[in-house]
Amino acid sequence: MSNTALLERTATTPAQAAQDSPRHLRAVTAPVPTVDAAPQPDAAQPERHLPAGTAPRGFALYVGIDETKAAASGVSLGVLVEALRRTLADLAPGAETYATVALAPVGSGGRDVDVVRLALHEPSAIARTKQEEPEDEDRASGGVVVDISRKRVLIDGDSAAFTFKEFELLQYLVLREGRTIERTELVNSLWQGATEDEAPGERTIDVHVRRLRAKLGRYEDIVRTVRGIGYRFDRHADVVIRYGHGTPSPDRF
Repeated sequence: MSNTALLERTATTPAQAAQDSPRHLRAVTAPVPTVDAAPQPDAAQPERHLPAGTAPRGFALYVGIDETKAAASGVSLGVLVEALRRTLADLAPGAETYATVALAPVGSGGRDVDVVRLALHEPSAIARTKQEEPEDEDRASGGVVVDISRKRVLIDGDSAAFTFKEFELLQYLVLREGRTIERTELVNSLWQGATEDEAPGERTIDVHVRRLRAKLGRYEDIVRTVRGIGYRFDRHADVVIRYGHGTPSPDRF
């Protein structure tokens, strides 16, 4: 027999459950049939086969819940992630984990889990919902359009000649709108895997930002300097962000 992990809040009485803060999560087990057990035929669930030449290497669990709903349950997204990691570490110590948070524009509708699947570029979700944007959207009457899905920037209707790194820098700030990003974080995040010789110094980041601002022209102040710390993206009324499907999300955990 093998075991499958579930999450359960530990409390001896309902009163204790209401008083626990934060509530603790622990792994419990439930028996499931072994792989040697003969499967029962089920016409409603057709047999699935792995593509030839492939083998399972892991899995992704998409969880749809925002901070408000998590708080109503007495937890946070960070607590849930750590609880799942501890459960997995207990059951399979050799497993590696990686967690990220899915972002969506404030006020966007839809089921949480569907938003998560789209934001994290889950193939089947993208395939069901992908639509081409109308051609006339390529021309904007004015302002700045940061099109993350197509990796481009339109300024007063014209495409700006951003380099790959310049767009990456702007995108990183846009996805963390309103938060001041230190220069060291920009270096560590945008030059991951680079050697000491390849990675730029903090002063080089200032050069990249100056070039970025020069190309933004009269809209340069959407990228603000926070003296002694780093940089921040401030959205103006004449700035539009097109997230599109599969928008990258900043690492949170």
